[in-house]
Amino acid sequence: MANEPTRPSTPDGTAEQQRSILTTRRALRGVAAFAAGAPFTAVVAAVEVAVATAALGVPRSTAPVAVGLVAFAVYAADHVADAEGDAASTPSRARIALRYGDQLMTAAAVSYGVAVALAVRAGPAALALVCVPGAVWIGYASDWLPTLGDVLAPPGEVSVPRLKDVFLLNSAAVALAWAVAVVAAPLAFGGVAVDAVGAPTVALLFAYVAVRSFVDVEVPNVRDVAADAARDVATLPVVYGVGRTRRVLLGVDALAAGLLAALAGTGTASRPALVALAAGLAVSVAVTALADRLDGATLGVAPDCSYLVAGTVLLALGW
Repeated sequence: MANEPTRPSTPDGTAEQQRSILTTRRALRGVAAFAAGAPFTAVVAAVEVAVATAALGVPRSTAPVAVGLVAFAVYAADHVADAEGDAASTPSRARIALRYGDQLMTAAAVSYGVAVALAVRAGPAALALVCVPGAVWIGYASDWLPTLGDVLAPPGEVSVPRLKDVFLLNSAAVALAWAVAVVAAPLAFGGVAVDAVGAPTVALLFAYVAVRSFVDVEVPNVRDVAADAARDVATLPVVYGVGRTRRVLLGVDALAAGLLAALAGTGTASRPALVALAAGLAVSVAVTALADRLDGATLGVAPDCSYLVAGTVLLALGW
């Protein structure tokens, strides 16, 4: 309104209303950065387990919830542990991790505890399963292995790196851990033996999830190539360049397509789940092909969105 009194300005000349708007925008960006981190990964993990449950044809259980909680715990802890190193590639997420590190670690511990409680109710196999991601993370991202190497070997003679810093082995470890959680959880929480589903079906689905997860880990490294090179961290884009990395990952997606075809050939996997997995794979191929054309924020979540597409397709088909 023309006659509305003007708000007093702050000493630096910024109007109070403008300052409030800027503060609100910063807060919203912070919330968005947090949501795109561990919470988003937890949702993706839960959807992925639900799709695997449908593909295996086992009864529904609390497996998606438990794996989602574990994923939140592991990734929240990982973001706090590596906040300083992530400052160049994911500055918003790193700022949140540095500012709210204690609260995030508390949330991670509570989340993992609830997952363990769900697993206890499901039985020993489920309990053992939910312990795997935490154990892998300790070897993957913590300083446990370097510290052990320093204790066992003469100082300066042997340097044991974190698994997270070992070229290709880091992505392979994450991919295998995901595959174990996604494929074994529906069986363990549902109390279903592998033989009841069929060993070939379980093995092919495991291999499919593993190779797809490898792509999902490596694609965001295209965004981080400058930061990783500056920190002397070897990734596929750093070592072979973005163009060659894209060709390699498209080849891995082709392998995933072959595994999916073989899974369909067993005749035991549910047809709606196969269609959903094929839709997710198509999204993955598109994201990989556009990896160097997407902005950093999009590239950080786009690969995992393939599972959200798969889940949506599965629901649309009436699962």
